[in-house]
Order: sequence, then structure tokens, then C-alpha cells
Amino acid sequence: MIIKNWCILFLLFIAILTSGYVKPSISASYQIDASKNSVFHNAVGLRYLEERCYYAAVQEFKIAISLNPNSQSAAIAYNNLGRTYMLLGFATQAQDCFERAIKLYGLNFEYYKNLADCYTALKIDTQKIKEYEQAKDNPLNKVMLGLLYINSGNKRSGIIILDSFCMSEPDLIITGGVRAYLKQITEEMQQTQE
Repeated sequence: MIIKNWCILFLLFIAILTSGYVKPSISASYQIDASKNSVFHNAVGLRYLEERCYYAAVQEFKIAISLNPNSQSAAIAYNNLGRTYMLLGFATQAQDCFERAIKLYGLNFEYYKNLADCYTALKIDTQKIKEYEQAKDNPLNKVMLGLLYINSGNKRSGIIILDSFCMSEPDLIITGGVRAYLKQITEEMQQTQE
């Protein structure tokens, strides 16, 4: 019996020695990266948006913004939050989101398009047209003005303004998006005339 107990203890001792346990190493340089988490929450919000879980998407976009508030990724999250608010029918909240997105990164044409659609939904596009006609200090105001003209039904004036923007600012990143939009609008106009 004593030999049996010693054999069990010996086998247990050998099992512990040969188990290969290694204490996990925690690096001193390990840091939580808020910007990566922000991108993750924005992606989760987009997944919720695809699944039409709008209120969950709103929360995820808000988390993404709070993790990295003054960056280009926050501008993306603001735009996505504004799109979600528009789907929910909260155009006033969407307006604030789109304006913040443009303030953080003003070279994405989609932000301007979404803001113009929001102004149209709020029925303040004619008021904003007057404001943007007077504000000539920023060349990007032409983009907004052209979009507002197109949304209000004055497509010809909108196309002329957007085309003059493309001619005066050919090297900006946003110009490619404006050109693609102009091509789409002119093709639609040609199809309706036929």
C-alpha cells in the first residue's frame, strides 16, 4: 500500500514536471489602442446597420466617436451616425452629425451629399442656398451650393457650379467624387430627355 502511494506521488510529480506549463508573459509595452477600438466599434455599427438594428448601430457609432473624437475615423463614424439618424427619421440629429463630419474631414464628397439630402429632408434647402451663395471664402462651399441646387430641382445651375468647382480645384481629393457625381447626374438628365 505504501509503495502504491509512493508510485502515485511519483507519477504526479513527473506529470507536473513534464506538463509544459509556462507563465504567460505580459509585455511592458502592451497598450490599449483607442483608435483600433474605435474602428472596431464603427465596423460593429455598420454590421448593425446592415441588419437594420438602428438603435444598436447608433450606440456603436457613439462609442466609436467617444474613443477617438478628433480624427478622420471620428468623421466616418459621425457620417455613419448621421445616416442612421436619417433612416430613423431624426433629420435634425443627422444634420449635426454630418456638419461635424465635414468639420473634421472636409474632403469627402459623401459627407456633403448626405448633408444636402438632410437639408432637403428638413426643408431648409432654400435658406441654406442663400447662406452658401453669400459665403465665398471657402471653395468647398461651391460643392454644397451645387448639391443644394440639384436637390431643389435646379439641376442646370447645380451642374454649372459643381463644374466650375472642378475647374478651379482640380487637385483636391474631393474633386474626383464631384466629377463622378456630375457624370451620374448628366447621364440621368440625358435619359429623362430621351
